[in-house]
Amino acid sequence: MEQQMKRYVLAFLLFCTRWGFVLSMTRYSIPEEMKEGSVVANLAADLGLDVSVMATREVKLDIMHSKKYLEINKRTGDLYILEKIDREYLCPTRTVCILKLDVIFEKPLRIFNIELEITDINDHEPQFRRDRIELDVSESASPGERFSLTNAVDSDVGSNTVKSYRLSDSEHFSIEIQMGSDGSKYVDLVLKKALDREQQAVHNLILTAVDGGVPARSGTASIVVSVVDTNDNAPQFDHQVYSANITENSPIGTVVLKLNATDLDEGSNAEIMYSFTLYTSEKTQEMFTLNPNTGEIKVKDVIDFEEIKILEMHIQAKDKGQYPLSGQCTVMVYVEDVNDNHPEITVKSLRSRVKETVPVGTVIALVGVSDRDSGNNGKVDLSISEQLPFVLNKSSERDFELVVSEALDRETVPEYNIILTVTDRGTPPLSENETITLELLDVNDNAPQFPKSFYTIPVMENNAPGSLLSSVTAFDPDFNENQYLVYFIVEREIVNTSMSMLFSINPENGDLYALKTFDYEREKEFLFHIEARDSGAPPLSSNVTVHIIILDQNDNTPLIVSPWRAHGSVVEEVIPRSTDKGHLIAKVIAIDSDSVQNSRVTYQFLQVPDATLFSLDQYNGEIRTMRMFSYRDPRHQRLVVIAKDNGDPALSATVTIKLSTMEHVVKAFSETSEVPLEYDIFSDLNLYLLIGLGSVSFLLLMTILVTIVLKCQKPKPPKATPPCRNSVVSQRSSTVADSTLVSNDAYWYSLFLAETRKGKVVVRQPVPKSGGYIVSSIPRSTGLTETSESAASTLQVRSFNIICWL
Repeated sequence: MEQQMKRYVLAFLLFCTRWGFVLSMTRYSIPEEMKEGSVVANLAADLGLDVSVMATREVKLDIMHSKKYLEINKRTGDLYILEKIDREYLCPTRTVCILKLDVIFEKPLRIFNIELEITDINDHEPQFRRDRIELDVSESASPGERFSLTNAVDSDVGSNTVKSYRLSDSEHFSIEIQMGSDGSKYVDLVLKKALDREQQAVHNLILTAVDGGVPARSGTASIVVSVVDTNDNAPQFDHQVYSANITENSPIGTVVLKLNATDLDEGSNAEIMYSFTLYTSEKTQEMFTLNPNTGEIKVKDVIDFEEIKILEMHIQAKDKGQYPLSGQCTVMVYVEDVNDNHPEITVKSLRSRVKETVPVGTVIALVGVSDRDSGNNGKVDLSISEQLPFVLNKSSERDFELVVSEALDRETVPEYNIILTVTDRGTPPLSENETITLELLDVNDNAPQFPKSFYTIPVMENNAPGSLLSSVTAFDPDFNENQYLVYFIVEREIVNTSMSMLFSINPENGDLYALKTFDYEREKEFLFHIEARDSGAPPLSSNVTVHIIILDQNDNTPLIVSPWRAHGSVVEEVIPRSTDKGHLIAKVIAIDSDSVQNSRVTYQFLQVPDATLFSLDQYNGEIRTMRMFSYRDPRHQRLVVIAKDNGDPALSATVTIKLSTMEHVVKAFSETSEVPLEYDIFSDLNLYLLIGLGSVSFLLLMTILVTIVLKCQKPKPPKATPPCRNSVVSQRSSTVADSTLVSNDAYWYSLFLAETRKGKVVVRQPVPKSGGYIVSSIPRSTGLTETSESAASTLQVRSFNIICWL
């Protein structure tokens, strides 16, 4: 038997020389004040546990604290926040806040140790112990004299605690920042310039404390300095710094130190009172008492070496003068350790499940031991409680490796409960136990499984290249390497383009990315497969179908196709002025390459000279007249129509229509005119053409007749256009010998201007049943006005025989 053990030891030593191990600690770090329900970590994945098994086993979370801040979700294996954690409440005196957890599984019993570090956030602003600091400063004080100010306290730690102080502007005072042994900052008020009470009796200052958080927080305190006189000798301590040693857990009332200060003054100015300054923390003042008359310091509360090792007190001695002066000293108390803390075991790394064929020498767990005490009280030894096929190898002063020392047989023993015992070397010694459960497993017999057999992923067009489309993940119920999945796209070519040129997938987590920008107007969908393959030997795999649907975005501006613009963006239209109400002027047609609502186009007037003359159908783009043209309407109209789609934001295009009206002129259609889609012999256009053709023929005939008459009468050349629309000239008897025939509107208007300049009055005489009137002129001396048309027949007037129709 002895020879066999030697062979095992020799084999183990040879194995250790050939193999190295990577050790890690099961530890998490979260910020304080996380919301309830926030997930800290997945214990099933980190501890190598089966989620389906967790749901059937009793799981207990034992937190070494009075409150239960966390809980485990048995369905998912997530460790989540049950109650918000306040680091300042949980660890008021420690900069590093560790919450220790025990995860206990029943049937079979297994215990896992977890350390949860609670990190600080900047959720507290610095606060002064006193919002108002009142100081009495003698006017005989010399520049450079210091005065104690209340320091600011910040519950946060690290960079979030108080970092600096600043003082409001003052020509007499400044501040100097002092650093305590624990890293805290104190501030002294320093006199820069001698005071003169007669000039200024009170100085009001503002002291601001700023922490180092991002963003920084600050707090303020007001300083009221009253200038006083006399008592010019301050008490002086025998030493500037005192030191003393004290054992932790010393009885209350134990004398730590007795201070002594002297004052060179006499009488009440030499009587001294001892007190803590504002630099001394409230925690320190709770642990010690100071006799104000004798300066004796005694223990007031329990002192714990593990909580604090050095205590710093700032003491001042103040005399009883009318205007008291004070001196200051620092007392350093060093706490000595006793064996009052049990050693601790931390399982930093654990392989809770291994194959039964695991070779001898395999590291099952990395175990760390610690003791908060110091010296021999903090030195510990680790051992296994009973004979098991495992041994402990010491890898460092505080770390041990739990190693397989014999071949394991799952059929003989399917599970091991390994009890570890740690004992310190104090007097008397203290110990602690930890149980590690090891389960034997084997084979890779489960293929990856996708939650769905078909994924439909909508993607908005014009996406950014490299954007995340979705996460296609599978689940493998195996453990360790058998559950580690690799994802890839099954290649498929479409129009000489492979899927790997369009999409990529993260092989580790199944995140699917787009490699290019998609255009809905060119490509609307893609169909391919994604395969998930585990890392077992041999590997198992499965695939899923992915359907990418490209969604439309309003990225195309409406295109105006009618009326067609041959030259630039202005369309010229010519219509007769006799156009009736409801006449179709033009029809604006715009098309949009987008789909659904993004392609729905509506039309509006962007510019219209007369809103009562034209109407625009917002849906079909038809521009029609709302009334007939009058002589007041200008002959040239400019219409600007905007075609706007229904997208968000909407896109638009405009067209400008230059509309001209003419007297009985048929609209000329050039070679570039739009060709109607359907021919209708009774359409409005054909009807207008027939009417226009008849009007032109009639006007041509009348023009020929008027020309013949004018050649016989030799009329004067016209100079302007009359305000009437159409005119017919007829000859009638007149009392004036030189009766004049007018052949066109321009000449009649020139006569109107000429007669007006001569001082004559132009009158109009209606022609019954003709729709026109006769224009005549008479001397202004007759007293007639422009509206005295009825009197023209009784006077000898000059008639131009011009009949104008309205």
